[in-house]
Amino acid sequence: MLFLGSCIVQKPEQAVQQDDITRIINTLSSDEMEGRGTFTPGIDKAARFIESEFKKIGLQPLAGDDDFRQEFTVTRISPALTSVMIDGKNINFANIIAMSEKAFLEMSNTSGASIVKIAAGEQFAAKYRVALGSKTPVLVLVDQSHSAIFKRLQDNAKRGRIVEKPGDSPGAVFVLGETEAGSFSVKANSKVESLSLFNVAGMIPGKSREKELVLFSAHYDHLGMIASVEGDSIANGADDDASGTTAVISLAKYYKQLKNNERTLIFVAFTAEEIGGFGAKYFSSKLNPDDVVAMFNIEMIGKESKFGKNAAFITGYERSDFGEILQKNLDGTDFKFHPDPYPTQNLFYRSDNATLAALGVPAHTISTDQIDSDKFYHTVNDEFETLDPINILSTIKAIALSARSIVAGTDTPKRIPKLEPRQ
Repeated sequence: MLFLGSCIVQKPEQAVQQDDITRIINTLSSDEMEGRGTFTPGIDKAARFIESEFKKIGLQPLAGDDDFRQEFTVTRISPALTSVMIDGKNINFANIIAMSEKAFLEMSNTSGASIVKIAAGEQFAAKYRVALGSKTPVLVLVDQSHSAIFKRLQDNAKRGRIVEKPGDSPGAVFVLGETEAGSFSVKANSKVESLSLFNVAGMIPGKSREKELVLFSAHYDHLGMIASVEGDSIANGADDDASGTTAVISLAKYYKQLKNNERTLIFVAFTAEEIGGFGAKYFSSKLNPDDVVAMFNIEMIGKESKFGKNAAFITGYERSDFGEILQKNLDGTDFKFHPDPYPTQNLFYRSDNATLAALGVPAHTISTDQIDSDKFYHTVNDEFETLDPINILSTIKAIALSARSIVAGTDTPKRIPKLEPRQ
């Protein structure tokens, strides 16, 4: 582990300390934070803790902000009461899902509503997207063979669907077990709430190239309270992603003490990654993506990677020369950044880097998690005791060292091809 301590010749090399890392992760993943679930008192406690760390470090709020909390609102839509009648028969409420962004939805076969069928053997997801993208209200008849995915979708709907803002989509109602519908009528009520969320963000202004931005990010939310296992219902999220958030705080402290960044450095803890990446989406909407030179998103670095010690992987490695630049800056060390070994997991577009990557930013996630076999992922057992503190320390120091030429303005990663919006 000592190799990085000796090879980071930039002072102060003692800014990243094992005891401090342990303190931060223990605090963020403690039972007091109640799993940092979105819209809970626990996530507010976590935000206050991160704010206090940024203040102690001496970061500045983002331009135009008075403090480190970047607040915004989203809308939660929860089903209230839905009645469906098909060919004169009332459908059991247990077999209905209403997907609407309106407080009240009413449709029938005589009002211009259409019918979509998801038959046995058809791809549920594809037909689901067709229904939600329809220009008219839709009644969706779902074959009984899709009951498992229907019930999962229904459970998610009961918890409330989060959208950035209510739209004018016509709405869709899914009915399980019905294959035909001559006449039908639907009345659906939904509870529509405006709720607050908040990222925590601070910065160190650049010296000679202050308009060029380098981002260091992680998400500080997790699942909150989930189904109890042996009396424990708190999904502490020590690796996911208290470890990444700890890295962001540690890197902020390191660069603040270093005082040699030519580019402006932004350190941000995103909210609501677990429910759709809403924190990253809002953050991205408040800046010009063309100003962002690179994004170091850090996700789950608490355990040794499949490549062994002193190793991490970078999602989307082949999409830019970001990884090559980082590895060049690690010459003479034992640390190695590898391409993502889990391509079927689609990790590049599953974390908070995805929003800016879609806009052309060299935005990549750094991780060490063995996602295909991690038995603690999204469970109540993702606690500090399952982590390898030495792995966390070495990965943080490797990021600090590997980012030096980008921070100094001597290297600029190639842009990622922009994603075309889905029609």
